[in-house]
Amino acid sequence: MNRTLNPRAALTPSLIVIVGLLTVCPVVMLIFGSFSEGLGAFGSFTLEKYTQAYTDPAFAGIIVNTVIFTIGSAFVATGLALFLAYLNTRTNIPFKFLFRILSIIPMMIPHILFSVSWVLLLNPSNGMINLFLQEIFSLEGSPFNIYTLQGMILVEGLLDLPIAYLILAPAMASFDVSFEESSKICGASNLRTLTRVTLPVLRPAILASFILVIVRSLASFAVPSVIGMPGRIYVLATHIYQIIATGFAADYGMAAAVGMSALAASITLIYLYRYLTSESEKYVTISSRGYKPSVVDLKSAKYPLFGIVGILSFVLIVLPVLVLFYISLVPYSMVPSAKAFSMMSWGHWIEVLRDPISLLSLRNSVFLGIVGASLGVTLSVFVAYVIVKIRTRAAGLLESLSFLSFSFPGIVVGVGFMWFFVKTPLYATIWALLIGYIATYLPYGVRPLTSAFVQIHSHLEESSRVCGGGTLYTLRRIIIPLLIPGVVSGWILMATMFVRELTLSVVLSRPGTEVLAVQIFRFAEDGLWGQLSALGIMMIFISTTLVVIASLIGARLTKVETVSQ
Repeated sequence: MNRTLNPRAALTPSLIVIVGLLTVCPVVMLIFGSFSEGLGAFGSFTLEKYTQAYTDPAFAGIIVNTVIFTIGSAFVATGLALFLAYLNTRTNIPFKFLFRILSIIPMMIPHILFSVSWVLLLNPSNGMINLFLQEIFSLEGSPFNIYTLQGMILVEGLLDLPIAYLILAPAMASFDVSFEESSKICGASNLRTLTRVTLPVLRPAILASFILVIVRSLASFAVPSVIGMPGRIYVLATHIYQIIATGFAADYGMAAAVGMSALAASITLIYLYRYLTSESEKYVTISSRGYKPSVVDLKSAKYPLFGIVGILSFVLIVLPVLVLFYISLVPYSMVPSAKAFSMMSWGHWIEVLRDPISLLSLRNSVFLGIVGASLGVTLSVFVAYVIVKIRTRAAGLLESLSFLSFSFPGIVVGVGFMWFFVKTPLYATIWALLIGYIATYLPYGVRPLTSAFVQIHSHLEESSRVCGGGTLYTLRRIIIPLLIPGVVSGWILMATMFVRELTLSVVLSRPGTEVLAVQIFRFAEDGLWGQLSALGIMMIFISTTLVVIASLIGARLTKVETVSQ
């Protein structure tokens, strides 16, 4: 009897193996590594690294700093997001398109550049705002110091604001205001209605936003490294970096042992986040009987509140790029003035373009952005197809594996990948970074593609099979052409993430495999703000160019497909 292999049947187990290798193996190697004496002594198990890590007198202070930093950032991000979501969805504030910009554009600015821009503004030695205030008010010292725990919380909270807003805005938009109206009819004040009706109903979304921001700030490395380390304020991420990047020899065993605590905390928080989102149905306030949202008239407060939103937009979007561009043109940090403008030149840009390591980092980041995103999206197409179209227990396992990496702090995953690659030819190569990037950011490709697959009716696939088309043929000729918007969205997300990636790169990058974020980080450590700013503007330009080109190609392909049909 002639037996032929069904590609559809073989697709799911094959993808489980591939995605499992990408997401589970680094964690398994991290666990083994935490019980090993070092990279060269893997397999020689010991508890010594755990003893060293958790009996360190400084470790308790690091945990306290981490808790304050993550919770403080969550309060800032969630509080601002709740304020903005209410203004956007429930009031008549003008120019509501600004809220869409606030929720998307800041994600395009690399976190390390956003952090550096605040250092350039508020560092105590030559921050531009401090210098300006000293000149105006004849102050002897700097009024602000960004190198504090409060400075870290402020910057991280602003960075995580878009994530919190994207969670809270839909919940706020779908809130049935009849509950509030009933409360006011019964004589409750606006404040009492807010605290006793509105916030309790929105509790799952608020808690989900709060927890997700804690997870992201726990994984954050840019803010703790650029702002925290110069102020000698260490959290788990920078503590792990210190273990592997300072001293006479990197201690990857101890780094893995410390990383296990960060990993356990992150997984626990993600589980709590998913529980809260799954419980949100208990708080549904819109039923089939109809819903008509009402708009609150802000009256005289309309334009002052719009001014606040405008200032926040400026701080989040315009200010970081403007500061970087200005510093890239002046010889040293100075307050904008006629003298400063007369001293402007392209000197820092020329230095960067003549620096072989900076040029290498540019080439490596462009390669990783284009090739890595293309490979990542290709894998995401197959993963999303199995998740949506082949609804089996194995497909459910694949979905869990594909989103597993979202729970892992980047620097912890980097240490796991270091243990994973050390005994292979991939160690210290650009391919190690490529694999690490795809594994870490796979959810960013899978998520838009699963949404796209849901929109494609299964009858199209069934019709192809009836006509004799196989699985791969059906994907290539029917499904993928209809997936172009989702493919473009996934590619853009992955490409921009790859170009700006820092946390994983500081662990895996080696001489010859430098990338833009690592080179910018090195410039920050050396205080070379002019070169850093020039290279940072180049990074933003590369990311923007990739986004524009991908969008144009996607629009052209969609148009061609529409015409051919």
